[in-house]
Amino acid sequence: MPGHGFRGNPRQLWNAFRWSMLGLRAGWRHEASFRLEAMLAVVLIPLGLWLGQGALEKLALVAPAFLVLSAELLNSAIEAVVDKVSPEFHELAGRAKDMGSAAVFLLLVLMVLSWVLVLGANWF
Repeated sequence: MPGHGFRGNPRQLWNAFRWSMLGLRAGWRHEASFRLEAMLAVVLIPLGLWLGQGALEKLALVAPAFLVLSAELLNSAIEAVVDKVSPEFHELAGRAKDMGSAAVFLLLVLMVLSWVLVLGANWF
């Protein structure tokens, strides 16, 4: 729906925030992978802020956790839409789900790599 006038009024911002919180709650309620990755983030984000030496290291340790959570939510959204549109198996539906899963996996690899490179450089 095209908007008219200023699009950043407090009510619109509040609605956008509410919808985001509903999305986070849906991810938590319905996606075991999201819950696991969120619990991992609850540990790794404070640890990354504590262990990182300087802003860039802290960012390199913390950002991948947020990226993983974001990708997991997007992957779950893709899976939900695919299941809604086509409940029976279709090669393209399977491919879409697999690609979403692969995106999450690659970001998990990025997270591990970031931690190894940052902490390895500091410790060795």
